[in-house]
Amino acid sequence: MPAHNGSMRTLTREQAARIDRYATKQHGISGLVLMENAGRATSDLLCALQANSPIVVCCGKGNNAGDGYVIARHLLARNYDVHVLNWESPEKISGDARTNYLILRSLGIPVIEYQEGSSKTFSRILSEACWIVDALLGTGCKGAPRNPIQYAIEAINQTTANTLAVDIPSGMDCDYGATSEAIIRADHTCTFMAAKIGLIAPASKPYVGEIHVADLGIPASMIQAVLEQ
Repeated sequence: MPAHNGSMRTLTREQAARIDRYATKQHGISGLVLMENAGRATSDLLCALQANSPIVVCCGKGNNAGDGYVIARHLLARNYDVHVLNWESPEKISGDARTNYLILRSLGIPVIEYQEGSSKTFSRILSEACWIVDALLGTGCKGAPRNPIQYAIEAINQTTANTLAVDIPSGMDCDYGATSEAIIRADHTCTFMAAKIGLIAPASKPYVGEIHVADLGIPASMIQAVLEQ
């Protein structure tokens, strides 16, 4: 069973997904609205933490990457020096994440795409970062990450930058915590609605840093109603 700690409200992978579906299908809160709220909340947190530039946002291909694109846009609107590194092919990005990817591109914001032989360029950009935003993998991740995401995790962990994980450190299992060797070692984790249960597993402590819980504009009463169904 997933680890449990009664001192902090937690959600499993299935519960978090169920709340998202309920908000969308029953109340019309679209995935794009939830993604925008997640990205805005995370950028607000970075400002509160007095993050300094340059900030490198590392994205994969799923909704976590979509959060990353929103974060980058809000940070750029606040005059931060931001670099976006795409560790997956743009062709693999779909749904709401693709919408926010295309918004970045339409605004002329450079997104650096990972290709064979680009590891040195990516490593150089990461080495110059003051802060790194980990938007590679989200709560849907199961099992050990594969390349190029595994390489991304290793490269980020080798830097001296402050690292903030979006929802959960990439490579960590949402329900069971640290079950893989390839996990982002975050200084801060901005998780949404409630801490994911894997974040508070004892083995996860070296990876999550300080946990910050941000809301997505979903009332607590709605969350509770879903959990009681």
